[in-house]
Amino acid sequence: MVDSVLDEWNELATEFKLLEDANKIYTEKLEELSNFQNNVLKQLTHQKYRLDQISKSINSFKKNGRKNEELSQLENDIIKRKIQLQGIEQTLPKQNGVYLRIILGNVNVSILNKEDKFRYKDEYEKFKLVLSIICFVLSMLNLIVIFRPLELIHLFLLVWYYCTLTIRESILKVNGSRIRGWWRFHHFVSTVAAAILLIWPENKAWGLFRNQFMLFNGYISTVQYLQFRYQQGVLYRLKALGERHNMDITVEGFHSWMWRGLSFLLPFLFIGYFFQLYNAYILYHLSYTSSLTWHVPVLSALFFFLFIGNMVTTIMVIPNKIQEKMKLQYRIMSQRLSSQFLINDDTESDSTKQD
Repeated sequence: MVDSVLDEWNELATEFKLLEDANKIYTEKLEELSNFQNNVLKQLTHQKYRLDQISKSINSFKKNGRKNEELSQLENDIIKRKIQLQGIEQTLPKQNGVYLRIILGNVNVSILNKEDKFRYKDEYEKFKLVLSIICFVLSMLNLIVIFRPLELIHLFLLVWYYCTLTIRESILKVNGSRIRGWWRFHHFVSTVAAAILLIWPENKAWGLFRNQFMLFNGYISTVQYLQFRYQQGVLYRLKALGERHNMDITVEGFHSWMWRGLSFLLPFLFIGYFFQLYNAYILYHLSYTSSLTWHVPVLSALFFFLFIGNMVTTIMVIPNKIQEKMKLQYRIMSQRLSSQFLINDDTESDSTKQD
């Protein structure tokens, strides 16, 4: 009995020796990786500096009236090189922004693996979905029953939700996400608005606005579910287009689906924006009630500010999408015409051979 235990211990000691050797190789590779990253970063910085110097020289030539095809070609090559450098930069760890440094310190939040980046974005979308469902349920419960602790739980959850979104989106930004600056700022403002709602005392003004806000939050949760379905579709199709060799989804099919999905979503978004305007209008009138507190006019201004920002940003997106669709249709038509010419040429050559 004792001998069997000793044999197991000796076997485990041998396995532990292998573990130590593997860990030693692992730590050495980590050091090598760090050295490679620093080397690539230095060369990348050098490339950017030299490109800037060349661009300045080209601009000085242009000011002196010296223009030729070589300079034009060189400018195009510089643009292509900058795009290539951006792709290389995405593979390197980045420094955190000011907000993340305040919240997390100098912890490195860069995700270098493409699959991990996709997984993190996917988890971000699922996080919003789960919280949207919970907020919808709480909104409906608060519409049915008037119970102050339940209201506070709902409002505290909103504060935590929007605050967490700002952190997650900052991490996405570090890892190359092209999320518009307004939507990040929108969540900062929403965090402030939710915090003011949380500390708004239970008075006559709150009683008059309470049901409207719960209805508004329930509608926004529904819209966020629709946004989740749209974002998930875009995310998985982009992944298929970018990573699959034999794609089941064509570029034409993807872009047509993306535009169709966005056009379906836009009316719901605009209804939500006008709901924000209506909230601002009601709060503005409530500011004249006898139970006025500072929360009412401040929230009215915040809802109006969110309405303006959301409307302007979304309206600016629509022309870009229409322009992208027109460019895509032109490309598809050109490809079809070129393929048709190739088929005709092949047919003529086959008939010539037969003759």
